[in-house]
Amino acid sequence: MSRFHVHLNVTDLAASVHFYSALFGAAPSVLKTDYAKWMLEEPRVNFAVSTTGRAAGIDHLGIQADSAAELAQIGQRLEAAGRAVLPELATTCCYAKSDKAWTDDPQGTRWETFWTYAEATRYYGGDAARASDDAACSVQAAASPAPSGSSQPCCAQDSACC
Repeated sequence: MSRFHVHLNVTDLAASVHFYSALFGAAPSVLKTDYAKWMLEEPRVNFAVSTTGRAAGIDHLGIQADSAAELAQIGQRLEAAGRAVLPELATTCCYAKSDKAWTDDPQGTRWETFWTYAEATRYYGGDAARASDDAACSVQAAASPAPSGSSQPCCAQDSACC
């Protein structure tokens, strides 16, 4: 069963953790200096906040798959919807290792579909060449997906989206 995903950019992580912990009646399942995530069963949602230095508000929405096969099925549905889909395999982001696919809806809202198969010790891929690129783990670092048939996908400049 897949899980709905919401990722917000926030300006004050501590205040946001306090608010959402009270709202959800639970502490985050992951808490870092720049990131917090709640894996809730009621409602079934993966809700994340981070301080990435970008404007506060909704960063992206998504669907978290429970398996690689389920991720592939979601990808087929996105392609059938006529949207450009950018796959990202074996990416490290949001303190997790995942296979992903990105798209935009007709209004330009970014959608991430992903299957997480391991934890990671860093927020983003963070190899030595990119260690200073704190925004690398986001689709803001690149153009959004272009309409179907275009050659410019969402993360054309970076493959570590989250």
